Amino acid sequence: MIHRFRGSAVLRVVTLALAVGMLFSLTACGSNTTEQSATTTETPVETSTIILASTTSTQDSGLFDVLIPAFEKAYPQYKVEVIAKGTGEALELGKNKDADVLLVHAKAKEEEFVGAGYGTKRTDVMYNDFIIVGPASDPAGIKGMTSAAEAFKKIKAAEATFVSRGDDSGTHTKEMAIWKEAGESTPTASWYQSAGKGMGDVLTMASEQGAYTLADRATYLAMKDNLKLEILVEGDKSLFNQYGVIPVAGAANPEGAQAFADWIVSDEGQSVIASYGVDTYGQQLFIPNAP
Repeated sequence: MIHRFRGSAVLRVVTLALAVGMLFSLTACGSNTTEQSATTTETPVETSTIILASTTSTQDSGLFDVLIPAFEKAYPQYKVEVIAKGTGEALELGKNKDADVLLVHAKAKEEEFVGAGYGTKRTDVMYNDFIIVGPASDPAGIKGMTSAAEAFKKIKAAEATFVSRGDDSGTHTKEMAIWKEAGESTPTASWYQSAGKGMGDVLTMASEQGAYTLADRATYLAMKDNLKLEILVEGDKSLFNQYGVIPVAGAANPEGAQAFADWIVSDEGQSVIASYGVDTYGQQLFIPNAP
């Protein structure tokens, strides 16, 4: 009797242990199934595209390589598609509503754009400056001059090769203003080449031909290791280069356009701009100055 009782007790303990083990196993399976189900049914973020029309200088300088990912991280519901043109062409894209938001650098034209009802508002974003670059040989003898207009006069007098953007960009607009300040009509002689190209292409052309050109500092610094060009004239207050952001009135994606415009002038957006170029070039390529 004693032996039969003990055998029965052992059987009950074994049976209980098996039951408990099965219970834990089922619980674990249920937990894994729930976790897998949760992972499988997680809904991805739906995105809409923002068309940003901007300048070749912001593109060629590499700024968008850090600015756009930072914005998309802050606003994962949006993807930004950049169309890099001269400021004049970017403004035309806005007029035709082929872009949602603009980041350009010809303030007078931008204010006209908004005043005509094509944009909702223009806001300062950042600035840098223009520089006159040319070959180390400096055939026109302009190195160290502090007046851009006087430097242009000497280039014309020497008939030294000059490559112009010639594309109604912000840089081209600034060049035309400098010729006007110099009291000179826009040159038409053979030494003056109107390229009709972006900043990067024009710098490459000037380098290959040993020519002068007007450039924004950011693009020059980003490319200078591959250029045979030096900064010859800088510091003239007329070479100030301001950028502004404008959401397009009646844009296809007005919410996205406004989100980008608000972000780029926010502390976060301005911080990204402020830090760009410091590690690589030892200086800021753009100075944030949103109000």
